[in-house]
Amino acid sequence: MDYIKLFNVTKKIKGQTVLEGITLTLQKGSIYGLRGANGSGKTMLLRAILGLIRLNDGKVEVCGEPILAEKRFPVSTGLLLENPSLVFEFSAYKNLQLIAALKEEKVTDEELGALLIKVGLDPKDKRRVKRFSLGMKQKVGIAQALIGNPELLILDEPSNGLDEDSVENLKRLLLGARENGATLILTSHDRSFLEGVCDEVIEIKSGKLIDKQYEV
Repeated sequence: MDYIKLFNVTKKIKGQTVLEGITLTLQKGSIYGLRGANGSGKTMLLRAILGLIRLNDGKVEVCGEPILAEKRFPVSTGLLLENPSLVFEFSAYKNLQLIAALKEEKVTDEELGALLIKVGLDPKDKRRVKRFSLGMKQKVGIAQALIGNPELLILDEPSNGLDEDSVENLKRLLLGARENGATLILTSHDRSFLEGVCDEVIEIKSGKLIDKQYEV
């Protein structure tokens, strides 16, 4: 069965079409990349998949279930949308604890510490995240998305602010998540990053799919 299906997805905001007639099928256990310039519709498409916006036309299905704004999402999901959602007065570790508390399955303190190490941060660092660099904040956001080994990972510009070594580490984390059975949807304007980690890259421009899918 197809994992995620979009049928003629269309969204207008103040009379402007930001997603136009998008039809797309994504399979379980693969890494998909959405590539496009700023304002191309990448983030809006992620919001449509998650049911965070009301569509003007079309529909989205995940595991055969229609996605509606008021309906519970059918699979466990880790998110990084636009900027990391952080409480700047808390440490990185405390920020992870806040997200873990929302999970249905218990996540241990040891698992949270291990996640911070995996993304390249020190779980014993007591500094408030407002003192972190852009790249360090991004790493906290990535760690938040990975909590609980979600079935679906949706990461919006995950390489933003990361140095070269951190990008390579991110690629290893993403490939590891796929090996553990996760399905991943990433956005980026950086073709080389997407081609280095994705099974398929989907080009989007002005709210439309361009050369809808190609293998990398």
